[in-house]
Amino acid sequence: MADFYAGYISGIFAILVGSPLDILKVHLQSRSSSPFSSPSTTPSSPLSSTPLFPTVTSYIRGTAGPLLGNGGLNAILYCTYNRILSLLSAPQQPRQSSLAAIWVAGAAGGALSCVFGAPVELVKVRAQIRPGENSYEVARGVVRREGVRGLYLGGLVMGVRDSVGCGFYFWAYEYIKRLLRHEEVAGGGQDQQMAGMKILLAGGVAGCISWLLVYPLDVIKTRVQVQGECEGLLAKRRLGAWECAKSAYAEGGGRVFFNGLGACMARAFLVRSPYSYTRVQRHGTGVAVAMGFDE
Repeated sequence: MADFYAGYISGIFAILVGSPLDILKVHLQSRSSSPFSSPSTTPSSPLSSTPLFPTVTSYIRGTAGPLLGNGGLNAILYCTYNRILSLLSAPQQPRQSSLAAIWVAGAAGGALSCVFGAPVELVKVRAQIRPGENSYEVARGVVRREGVRGLYLGGLVMGVRDSVGCGFYFWAYEYIKRLLRHEEVAGGGQDQQMAGMKILLAGGVAGCISWLLVYPLDVIKTRVQVQGECEGLLAKRRLGAWECAKSAYAEGGGRVFFNGLGACMARAFLVRSPYSYTRVQRHGTGVAVAMGFDE
């Protein structure tokens, strides 16, 4: 139970600290999200007169869902990861799993957690785009108009993103950790403070690598999910993931799929470093917590 609370508290810290950068990332990703709407009518448009953070509480808007679902999503992710990894690893050496097995286990965990995380993500993104609505109002509005199915808009591309991203996060973290462990053995050991710094570095770098590899998918996912009432009325029909991708490419070429990447990288390193350190401190040689796409 102590491990659960340690992970949950560190998750809350990660969500709150990373929220302003996450809001900035979503706004940059969703500029001119509808090909049928003008920039001035798009809620996330940089030409809008509405400030990005009009009040103090706006720095953490959209965090209600992730805060409430943090423990459950992590439990699903880790239970799946550990179970799959144990099935793929040799019984004699459970802690020397191959990097391929680690990737598969992480991908399976990410895919399953997305089933429950997709509604949380949609509500979070909509609340971040619309400063006047809180998470409860957004969720209630979606369910009233579209039913529960509406909460899974963009769920497929999110599932691919989370599966591939979590796989590469666990893979990168374990690979970096093994490299640092090899240096430690070759150097005759090191003090605890230096070991902690290496854990921070491994978690931060792994988070950046995993996000970089799936970032275009995240841009597409955001553009699909911000097709709300206003854009939906202006457009003749709601666009799917592939259509949103083609529309985005037509607007700005390949560069559009990396809008907001700087904010994402800063958030990934800032959030993943202390989060991974907390988990390793609690679990010793265990792996760090996953990249947390839904935070």
